[in-house]
Amino acid sequence: MIKKEIGFGVLLGLAVNSIGFVLCAFIFSALSSQNMSFTETIEGSLRNDSFGSLIVLGAIPNLVVFFLLLKKNKFYRARGVLLATLIAAICIAISKFG
Repeated sequence: MIKKEIGFGVLLGLAVNSIGFVLCAFIFSALSSQNMSFTETIEGSLRNDSFGSLIVLGAIPNLVVFFLLLKKNKFYRARGVLLATLIAAICIAISKFG
C-alpha cells in the first residue's frame, strides 16, 4: 500500500515536471526575439548549457503539488513527489558534471 502511494507520487511528480518543462520551453520560444520554434529553443538550451535551467523551472510546479498533497494528508504521495524532484536534480547534476 505504501509503495503504491509513493510510486503514484513519483509518477505524478515526473508528469508535473514534464508539463512544467514543456510550458517553460514554449514560453521562452514565444518570448524569444528571434522567433525560435519549440525545438529550436530546446536545441539552443542544449548548446548554451541552460537545459538544466529549463528542467529546474519545470520542477517549480512540483512545489504546488507537494503542498497540496500535504494539505490533503496524502503524505506518502507527497514523499513520491519529493523523490521525483530529487530524481530531476540528480539528472541535472549528471548532465552538468558528467
